[in-house]
Amino acid sequence: MRTVVVIGGVAGGMSAAARLRRLDPSARIVVVEQGSEVSFANCGLPYFLSGEIANRSDLLLRTPESLAATLGLEVRVDTLATAIDPAAREVTVRGPEGREERIGYDALVLAPGAYAVRPPIPGIDHPRVRTLRTVPDADTIRGWVQQGAARAVVLGAGFIGLEAAEALRHAGLDVSIVEAAPHVLPVIDAELAAYVADELHTHGVDVHEGVAARAILDVEGTPVVELADGTVLPADLVILSVGVRPRSELAAAAGLALTEQGAIIVDDDQRTSDPHIWAVGDATASTHAITGAVAPVALATPANRGGRVAADSIAGGGGRRSPRPLGTAVVRVFDLTIAMTGASRRSLGDRPFHTVRVHAGHHAGYYPGAETMHLLLHFDGEGRILGAQGVGREGVDKRIDVIATAARGGLRVDDLVDLDLSYAPPFGAAKDPVMMLGMIADNVLSGRLTQHDPVGPLDPETTLVLDVRNPGEWGAEPRRMGPRTHRGRDARAAARRRGVDRGDPAGRGRSAHRRSLRVGVPLLPGQPHAGRRGYRQRQRVRRLHDARDRPTSTRRLPPDLPGQRDDQRHHGQQHERRQERQPQWQHDCHAQPGGRELHLLQLSGAQVGGGGT
Repeated sequence: MRTVVVIGGVAGGMSAAARLRRLDPSARIVVVEQGSEVSFANCGLPYFLSGEIANRSDLLLRTPESLAATLGLEVRVDTLATAIDPAAREVTVRGPEGREERIGYDALVLAPGAYAVRPPIPGIDHPRVRTLRTVPDADTIRGWVQQGAARAVVLGAGFIGLEAAEALRHAGLDVSIVEAAPHVLPVIDAELAAYVADELHTHGVDVHEGVAARAILDVEGTPVVELADGTVLPADLVILSVGVRPRSELAAAAGLALTEQGAIIVDDDQRTSDPHIWAVGDATASTHAITGAVAPVALATPANRGGRVAADSIAGGGGRRSPRPLGTAVVRVFDLTIAMTGASRRSLGDRPFHTVRVHAGHHAGYYPGAETMHLLLHFDGEGRILGAQGVGREGVDKRIDVIATAARGGLRVDDLVDLDLSYAPPFGAAKDPVMMLGMIADNVLSGRLTQHDPVGPLDPETTLVLDVRNPGEWGAEPRRMGPRTHRGRDARAAARRRGVDRGDPAGRGRSAHRRSLRVGVPLLPGQPHAGRRGYRQRQRVRRLHDARDRPTSTRRLPPDLPGQRDDQRHHGQQHERRQERQPQWQHDCHAQPGGRELHLLQLSGAQVGGGGT
């Protein structure tokens, strides 16, 4: 009888153990888990913290008893694996009573997971500083909230940090979130991350971008976070969410090959450098499908898939192999959904690529309730899909999943035009936004459209810009997109910065227009042209170098209005009637005599994306 030992439970370890049982009913399968829960929904912890998941028991998927009864697994919780002897094929474990035991194996699966990174700053070991990675973590934090905690500081604005900030805000706490990177959610592009910051501000979360914590002080038993810019944030609890690192010391001691960052190196069968040891989950290194970067991918889907692949390999092979991950992910921030797949602008580095953008409703504009989505897509000169991101209140996850599937299947970006997607007015549009991205990309690849990327500069010697904004658009308040800090204790001032005053607390009318969603196209300031709704394109054409020293601005589109109250219904109905004709920026480039280019920045209907379809 074959003996398989699995070190670590949850996603990767339990997937491997369950699959192995189905493939080999006679094997002895021993699962060693150092925590008290071997199978729990760690992705649900923030929602337990907020109260959306009311019962703790809902997080516990399986127990040692249920696993023994249904799958015949020998599960040992509160048991630590202390050493691996590859030559003898034995694992040394220490049980809850401190007694050590050696277990022989024919195959060993490592699923140790990852540690939360703890930055080396004074006070990081304060008793009110906690991570959010296990059920006991969530129990402790929820206990503090129930005992009357009123202020929280979240260090790190990645996936877990954003979910923790939202959860604590839902629980009634005043929340500040601190991100050392230039913007929140650093894995997405800055132009979309600005929408996330605005959503946090709207829901009363203080956002500190581009600044790190310098120290955590103790004031009468409570933590006070001091930032590098001198800001002081008193708190009743601090959530630490600045990243993870592989838990690989056991593998290192066993002589297994690791990356420079300490991740366990595995092949496409999840096999390590030892032929009898496999590894899965957050502790393993993966090669990114787009960038080729070798690093852990701390996501549940690759961990579950890796466990299945390892089990197939142990059982004799012939199963599927692990693909290179795209890093497809989604996160909710209050009423906003943010999703991504593939590479971001930053991770693409100096690699040449094109970007197309669409700002369209999640279903037909004439059907009530259409919510604007903001989608962007990166692709190379050969048409290969490099990455996509989206932000919006509805429909974003569906579109990013479609693009992720296309990228995995090897479709070119212009193949998106030919996708046969479902359509009815309550669910989508005849020209789905994904298809519109493909149409614009097809224009770029075919040479019918030359784009200027708004992230890059224009050449003033070879470029003219035609500004076709109408008076209302030209006169709209500019929005700076650099690092910002808003503090909740000056909420009225922050509201005024968003264009909201006491007489208009919901931000309706023109103030809502000013604070609505932005498009990152730099436009020249100038006198407004005469025209009706911007459709008469009469505007002075001026050389860009004549305005090089003038500040650029970013213009924003009419708003999505979440959470309308009864006294907002009339305005909301007007907004719905505007959805079909909601304007979008369109940018075309035309060659001119003398080698110059004329750039046209114009507004078009909601069903037309930037660059034309």
